Amino acid sequence: MEKIHKTRLLLSSILIICLIAISVRLTHRSASSAGHVSDYMGMADSITKIVDDYPGEIGVAVIINNTDTITVNNENIYPMMSVFKTHQALAVCDDLDNKGISLDSLMTIQRDELDANTWSPMLKEHHENVISLPVRDLLRYALSQSDNNASNLMFKKLVDVAATDCFIATIIPRSSFKIAYTEEEMSADHDKAYANSTSPLGAAILMNRLFTDSLVSHEKQSFITATLKECVTGVDRISAPLLDKAGVTIGHKTGSGYTNEHGVLAAHNDVAYISLPDNTCYSLAVFVKDFKGNESEAAKAIARISATVYSLLEQSRNNH
Repeated sequence: MEKIHKTRLLLSSILIICLIAISVRLTHRSASSAGHVSDYMGMADSITKIVDDYPGEIGVAVIINNTDTITVNNENIYPMMSVFKTHQALAVCDDLDNKGISLDSLMTIQRDELDANTWSPMLKEHHENVISLPVRDLLRYALSQSDNNASNLMFKKLVDVAATDCFIATIIPRSSFKIAYTEEEMSADHDKAYANSTSPLGAAILMNRLFTDSLVSHEKQSFITATLKECVTGVDRISAPLLDKAGVTIGHKTGSGYTNEHGVLAAHNDVAYISLPDNTCYSLAVFVKDFKGNESEAAKAIARISATVYSLLEQSRNNH
């Protein structure tokens, strides 16, 4: 009997020791987690202060290392403008995958199909009446130079707006975005730009999944991400404070809206995936809507937010 009692006492002691060890471990993890939460709450506060300095609506979303998420003014929706060309590129590549078609497949384009009055580096570089280009080049024009003719052609000849919208709904929440019109339709009626909408978080999720998940074939997805890293538009936005930082890589897509007769800028946007030398990676989406100022001022607001996110992440890394 005494032996049984001693055995029970020993087992109880071991159990108590295990519980204490687990408790200490959980306390340590909670404290560590709380430190990160505090850092990220500070990030939201800092971004909110910047946003409040400007005469317009600014929405921001940050996804850090595929887990931690910070949003400011995410409850509202914003016109995407040319940011939706990233969505379009994914839909086109998915369709090509399904049909077994290569990015090198040629498309024949009649010059009179193209709009001479829209933003189109492609049109300026090709003077022939009949233009023959691989799909790869159309995607590159649309993503790296935001070419509107390239986008319009792919909507007409490859994957239309409705099919693009449906495909993207398999990647990000249906409630976070809507694609309803082409660049051509928005050019004809500027108010339609507001129908191609997104939440900042919806755009950040898409960019995050594009760089971290498998959405289309490896070859095509690698082409999209590489092309976004070559983007030459809007380098005064998210990229601006990062260009002189060693070892930082940026893939991004911009979107720029119209200025109405009252001097209000409909939209000025940038969505990026950023990799730092210490392997920290984050998606950053900044959408500016109904801005009572010019594009340069809106770009400065985006650049300030980008600089703040980078600085706080550097600070957090040094603290931990």
